[in-house]
Amino acid sequence: MSAPKVLFIGGTGIISSASSALAVERGYDLYLLNRGASTTRPAPEGATVLHGDIRDPESARAALGDHEFDAVVDWVAFTPEHVQTDLDLFTGRTGQYVFISSASAYQTPPARLPITESTPLRNPYWQYSRDKIACEDLLVRAYREHAFPATVVRPSHTYDRTLVPIDGGWTAVERMRQGKEVVIHGDGTSLWTLTHHTDVARGLVPLLGNPRTLGEAFHITGDDVLTWDQIAHTLAAAAGAEARIVHVPSDVIAAEDPEWGPWLLGDKAHCAVFDTSKLRSVVPDFTTHVRFEQGAREIVEWFDADPARKVVDERFDALHDRLAARFRV
Repeated sequence: MSAPKVLFIGGTGIISSASSALAVERGYDLYLLNRGASTTRPAPEGATVLHGDIRDPESARAALGDHEFDAVVDWVAFTPEHVQTDLDLFTGRTGQYVFISSASAYQTPPARLPITESTPLRNPYWQYSRDKIACEDLLVRAYREHAFPATVVRPSHTYDRTLVPIDGGWTAVERMRQGKEVVIHGDGTSLWTLTHHTDVARGLVPLLGNPRTLGEAFHITGDDVLTWDQIAHTLAAAAGAEARIVHVPSDVIAAEDPEWGPWLLGDKAHCAVFDTSKLRSVVPDFTTHVRFEQGAREIVEWFDADPARKVVDERFDALHDRLAARFRV
């Protein structure tokens, strides 16, 4: 039996890089369609890179040639227009099309926890999430009306060593090291699920080419659930510092900063705890391998390895100063 032939559109991002590496490790015949080599996360050895731009359908067609695939995963589709391009490109030439949606598409705030795949999709705060919902709607119609072999995957907050998973990114860690206060939304006790990108890969790769997944949606999240205060303290410990936390109401932050507000109110301000029973019914050995204590050390080590990576956002730094001055106890 030949190895499944799989195409990743993208394939060198935070989530997709781990999935690319695992797919090659497990013997998949992996192709990547992207515009060029990534210096941060290069394509794994053994993958075939097709150079083309998915935003330019003619460029994508030329790169794809007459290839057909057992599964296609689009990591960079964000609007219904993007998905329609994929429908036009891949109808009749793939056994499965996997759309990477987002757990932020779920009802916000959630009426019940844990969140399951049957939780309604509705996010009145964040356009990104509404666009993902519209993409899913388009694929549901394509599956129902034309048997287009769609599978929807909804990751939640996924990180790798290059991503500091609290608001402010490295700026927040640098503030901790300097003894400055850091702003955490709400009272810091809401529950949040963080998933290392290698754990998402362990859930996603076994779905590829699996006929039981067609027409279905799965979220892929670990079971590493922490409060936002715990996340900050864990990062501080990894950085050899102390987290001096100032709590600020989420709606105040949103009013103060229109860039921070939508994705705070549309995602992080609410508890996010997930039931992964559906995923484990298809991938029985799925579990969390990387806890955030380990992930935090990886993050700090990566940033410390190159001073050029440790960029402080002056605007965000000043915003922390203003909010901390108003709300410190």
